[in-house]
Amino acid sequence: MASTSDIRNGLCIKYNHDIFKIIEFLHVKPGKGPAFVRTKLKSVTTGKVIDNTFSAGHKIEDVRVETHRFQYLYPEGDLFHFMNVDDYNQIIINKNTIDNPGLMKEGEIVTIIINSEDNMPLSVEMPASVILEVTATEPGIKGNTATNATKPATVETGATVNVPLFINEGDKIKVETEKGTYKERVKE
Repeated sequence: MASTSDIRNGLCIKYNHDIFKIIEFLHVKPGKGPAFVRTKLKSVTTGKVIDNTFSAGHKIEDVRVETHRFQYLYPEGDLFHFMNVDDYNQIIINKNTIDNPGLMKEGEIVTIIINSEDNMPLSVEMPASVILEVTATEPGIKGNTATNATKPATVETGATVNVPLFINEGDKIKVETEKGTYKERVKE
């Protein structure tokens, strides 16, 4: 058993007969009344995100987890195939477990959190950013760098990312995986 002082991003807990991963938290100490922790929890089984508030000192049941590095192999409908980079065992994970599956390209190395008790995969953590090639977008116009205007661009994984007007087809861009936003153009 843990308490609210042990809450951190990425912690997996049992709550309401399900396993949730803490994706955001904030310790609040109001001027009047007891302290509490405001959290944003993501269900690892359904992918649903809920807000919850725990009072200070509240006991929470944490889940023992292990992290392993896996290589993304290929998609098959809503299922994604991964291979452990250490022992080459393969596992299949549902699309709901992955935070931003549209930004994952084949061969990408990810970290998968696995429940130690029953060896069930709980979540897939991608690198902070990925480099993807733009496959389709409207042509760029020279001199359009002063404004913050954006246009949609399709990347090699099929996802759509809003990019600045000067980005063209064939350009490689760095995309922040947490929000799915454009970060910068990558020169080779």
